[in-house]
Amino acid sequence: MQGSANLNIMIKAARKVGRSLNKDFREVENLQSSAVNAAAFVARTVAATADLLREELTGVRRTYGYLDARGETEGEDPTRRWIVNALDGQTNFLHGQPHYAVTIALEHKRQIVSAVVFDPAKDEMFYSEKGQGAWLNDNKRVRVSNRDRLVDAVLAHGVPNGVKRTLPATLKDMARVMPECAGLRASGSAALDLAYVASGRFDGFWQREATVIDLAAGMLIASEAGALIEGIRSGQKPLEDGAILSANNQLFSALAKVIRTTD
Repeated sequence: MQGSANLNIMIKAARKVGRSLNKDFREVENLQSSAVNAAAFVARTVAATADLLREELTGVRRTYGYLDARGETEGEDPTRRWIVNALDGQTNFLHGQPHYAVTIALEHKRQIVSAVVFDPAKDEMFYSEKGQGAWLNDNKRVRVSNRDRLVDAVLAHGVPNGVKRTLPATLKDMARVMPECAGLRASGSAALDLAYVASGRFDGFWQREATVIDLAAGMLIASEAGALIEGIRSGQKPLEDGAILSANNQLFSALAKVIRTTD
């Protein structure tokens, strides 16, 4: 895919931040015997990579707004906003598990129009622009799976750290879903879960409590790959309400029926 100038900026920034994360990840692996030192080191990594990502994006698009885990900055251009997460999968990173991502989404007039989810540990760059499909690395187009039976499906779900409000419903979800599918995974990165739905590695994904920076980039990539995406309850909007249900067209209704039974 011949990407726009903005998409090229996003990919370049994600790669630069990813290289920094990979360098620090090797150090985290060496600190696993000292949980306190590892946690302090990762806290510094998160702050430094967030600064680096902001510098890369705002350095070339100074008028855009900016939203990350630390809050929102309004831009001179009220129609455009970066929505970013410099380290999605922070718990994995802290525990020396190589499954984490840099995510960047560009919002224009309240719609996500470009997205990047970069897995630096595996050197996998998922990217998309609205209406242009979903892609992986050097112009490999990705599509959702064509599985049409829930019993054959491998599904992903997310339970954010420390969140108790949705835990009872999530446990009910798991109890209902596990006997109906081929496998259930909790990877620790919503962005990569959605990218895996986009590429057919997962057949569906749900999460009851997430933030806009967790979901924005992955949602566009999954949607452009053919996934259906809705809120868990009728009328919910995933980016506003933080509750998301996604699957290919053939499986969506069956998965939704199981998940929505618990509400």
